[in-house]
Amino acid sequence: MSTWWERGVIYQIYPRSFMDLSGDGIGDLKGIRSRLDYVQALGVDAIWISPVYPSPMADFGYDVSDYCAIHPMFGTMADFDVLLAETHARGLKLILDFVPNHTSDQHPWFIESRSSRDSAKRDWYLWRDPAPDGGPPNNWLSQFGGSGWELDEKTGQYYYHAFLKQQPDLNWRNPRVVAAMHDVLRFWLRRGVDGFRVDVLWHLIKDDQFRDNPPNPGFKPGDPPHHVQIPVYSADRPEIEDVVRALRRVIDEFDDRVLIGEIYLPVERLVAYYGADLKGAHLPFNFQLILAAWNARGLDKLICEYESAIPDGGWPNWVLGNHDQKRIATRVGPDQARVAGMLLLTLRGTPTMYYGDEIGMHDVHIPPDRVQDPFEKNCPGMGLGRDPGRTPMQWTAGENAGFSSVPPWLPLADDYTTHNVATELEDGTRILTFYRKLLELRRAQAALPEGRYKPVAAQGDLLAYTRGSGDDRLLIVLNFGAEAGRLVLTDEHPPQGRIALSTCLDREGETTQGSVDLRANEGVIVSFRRPEAVR
Repeated sequence: MSTWWERGVIYQIYPRSFMDLSGDGIGDLKGIRSRLDYVQALGVDAIWISPVYPSPMADFGYDVSDYCAIHPMFGTMADFDVLLAETHARGLKLILDFVPNHTSDQHPWFIESRSSRDSAKRDWYLWRDPAPDGGPPNNWLSQFGGSGWELDEKTGQYYYHAFLKQQPDLNWRNPRVVAAMHDVLRFWLRRGVDGFRVDVLWHLIKDDQFRDNPPNPGFKPGDPPHHVQIPVYSADRPEIEDVVRALRRVIDEFDDRVLIGEIYLPVERLVAYYGADLKGAHLPFNFQLILAAWNARGLDKLICEYESAIPDGGWPNWVLGNHDQKRIATRVGPDQARVAGMLLLTLRGTPTMYYGDEIGMHDVHIPPDRVQDPFEKNCPGMGLGRDPGRTPMQWTAGENAGFSSVPPWLPLADDYTTHNVATELEDGTRILTFYRKLLELRRAQAALPEGRYKPVAAQGDLLAYTRGSGDDRLLIVLNFGAEAGRLVLTDEHPPQGRIALSTCLDREGETTQGSVDLRANEGVIVSFRRPEAVR
């Protein structure tokens, strides 16, 4: 029998931007709690909350200064406990972000580590002597631009930071670091959380010889600056498999919990994080839909390659958007946003949704004086800033979009008065209704959360596949083009089917006979049932 994380849909909440009840313009735990009924009614199964730990907020919570507490900006530990209890009371699961690659430079561990070369915690981080010319120890780069090494004037050594200089990397070759981080997991698991999304999992182990990374021959002007190298020595090292297995062993000390890994790697490397015997991450996050060109033939190839690469017994997963990427409505356009949602929620595997995508939120222009993201500040003008996709959830047409009683920390979309939860709930043709119906269908049809996946031959802008379970089969046909299309059914399909859902919300119950016709930018789910369904 499948587990909750195999059957379920995960909904990512960026807490700064979900709901503010404290009146400071920044979302908080009580705000999330106040919107749990909405999340439950949407039809998802778990919420994943981005970091809420104490932090100087150099990278908005991904620079942790205390792994076992709550930042006062978000509330108290008591607020968290109430949120967790009320989440569970609604039949939902709660997944926390875990940030093990680096701490804040204000974490007590790092403060002690940098105090002296003789500090007991010196080797909790990656310290190296300068190169002979006094410069950085090697050529490793920061993902946020510039060298990955920062000189500490007091001790005369450099420390490594894969991201901001305020985020020194931990030394995962040190058993004491490993034990301390495992204890962090246990702290929250004992509290009752249902699992973790592990930040930048593929970065944890670095080359023990600190060799230079080779140049990237495929680097192009306009690429993120760190792409000038291939990070063969600073990320995705062979030893990472042992690290992930050890994390999984901690998770397995508790019943029914999930380990999810953030991993931006090609599929052939991504699937290695399941572990040789499936004792690695339950779900190595699959970002192929985020990174791929948006066309039917390319996506068809991508899906089949991913399905083929997953090890026997491994469970697939799909991600359409997150706090580090452009919103799906911006990437593919509003006409394709519903097609994208239907793709995400009908492929085999666990889908992860990003808050606000269900109401069609798009990237928001951030004026230079409102920029918050350090990535944009470090690499200005390159379009790498993540603020546009992190703007506040649009709840109502009222002041501040119903998000806060005061102006929020990031600007609101200009169209929030028409694109918001309250307005869309009143109009049964809007994208929110589409998402709710699609999630309802997913819960009602075992073929979607658990069924087999089989590609169906299609041409041009059409992508088609079936999902089957027992005697039930669903055919999903998606039109990625701006022209109408037709899929002619073959003999393997029953002669007649019934449309269970259209992205346009106006064809439910319509029968198909020998073919499926689609309008431009439309997707449909066709239901078939026959005794000789594929086993």
